[in-house]
Amino acid sequence: MSRSGPPAHLTGSVIVLDEPGTSALLTLHRRAREWFQFGGHFEPGDASVWHAATREAREESGIADIPVLPEIVQLDRHVLVGDFGTCREHLDIRFAAVAPTGTQPAVSTESIDVRWWPVDALPDGTEGELRPLVDAARALLPGRTRS
Repeated sequence: MSRSGPPAHLTGSVIVLDEPGTSALLTLHRRAREWFQFGGHFEPGDASVWHAATREAREESGIADIPVLPEIVQLDRHVLVGDFGTCREHLDIRFAAVAPTGTQPAVSTESIDVRWWPVDALPDGTEGELRPLVDAARALLPGRTRS
């Protein structure tokens, strides 16, 4: 769980959707230089994976009161590309959040940009990674069923 631990780290992340589920809020990660959901490593005060993911989503999106759903949306294991020190792989537990209409994000020090993207037009090169996560999160929205 520690950043200074072995090459594989347990992390928590959150995909943020708008209320109708037609847009996803993503971050252009400063180190990886790619678009992702919000998330990262545990810190000493995090009581659970959900708490770590929620803290990361709030810090990285600039939305202090973003409501993160309690259900785990997806489990993911991925190798890191970029300058991540000793961390080479994330074992990521993923959640979803629904941002209230009109929510304005802010760019954090960990990001180059934070932007809303239509779920049907995700950034180039992200479809394979983000599509399953977005679809799983959308299935949690009221009025939708899981497939």
